[in-house]
Amino acid sequence: MDLGAATNLLGLLGDPTRVRLVSILAHLTDGDAATGAAQELSVAELVEITGVTQSRVSTHLGRLREAGVVRDRREGSSAFYSLNDAGMSEPTRKVLSLVRGELKDATLEADARRADSVVKRRKSGVTWLESVAGHMERHYSPGRTWESMAHGVLTMLQAGDVLDAGCGDGTVASLVAPRAASVTCLDRSPRMIEAASSRLASLANVRTVLGDVHTMPFDDASFDAVLFFHVLTCAEDPKRALAEAARVLRPCGTLSVLVLDAHDHAELTASYGHVHAGFRPRRLESMIAAAGLEVDACDVTSRERREPFFQVVTASARKPAPATSSPVSRPSRAARRSPR
Repeated sequence: MDLGAATNLLGLLGDPTRVRLVSILAHLTDGDAATGAAQELSVAELVEITGVTQSRVSTHLGRLREAGVVRDRREGSSAFYSLNDAGMSEPTRKVLSLVRGELKDATLEADARRADSVVKRRKSGVTWLESVAGHMERHYSPGRTWESMAHGVLTMLQAGDVLDAGCGDGTVASLVAPRAASVTCLDRSPRMIEAASSRLASLANVRTVLGDVHTMPFDDASFDAVLFFHVLTCAEDPKRALAEAARVLRPCGTLSVLVLDAHDHAELTASYGHVHAGFRPRRLESMIAAAGLEVDACDVTSRERREPFFQVVTASARKPAPATSSPVSRPSRAARRSPR
């Protein structure tokens, strides 16, 4: 092996993902040595095992195939990969053997266990969908992203004039706009407004406004819905911000809030611009009610799967309709339950 070949080989193995892919396929080859058959894995299975995106896995496999380290077998539109044990050069085999012999790593050990589970599942005839039943949201599936599902759910929405308060770069507004009469994006950061304007430039029913949630530059009763998505933890005065949301809502309009549940990691969230360490549901409900809104729901709705396991509170509220001069008398709950 000359210097150029040695440099290329060492460069090939200088990427952690390529080392993981080679180690997984080599592990399966070792485990199947008794039968003499090369164990194969599809790109989807390698994505499941490593947690690396499909595009990156495919790119790295291409590099390894070009170098003769792995080989592929086509079956229709699918490709199955295995270690090219018989076809790789002797110097390459020796280097791989040396690397594998010296590596003792928890990530590689976990990869090997997951690879064994994938092969076992395949041999048992259990489908991928059946294997992830009960925890499907933790696994990648082509096209099944939270963004795609949000687009699907939003087809049921028929919104009027929406205010996305603290809009950031306009990600939420881009989802809502196709189902709304209009969307107004408000943020106090000029850079965020610039980014939102660029993202939303093709949407004729969207406008961006530089302003603060504490003193919104809008008339009373301007919107049918106000979104406060992860805004209150960054607001110096959350109560004032909620009062502003109530002011700009039309009667019977809705307020939607997402916010972190109270936590003990203020030093961590401070680096993200948070000035409050979240809000307990009961406190948030009280703050919304104090702004003059009727709370429909307020509870913890999700928990992150990595430390420190932040929880998110979701709240929805309505602005009461104006009182009529002759209100209709309604029986109390007790009266409605009483037998005749």
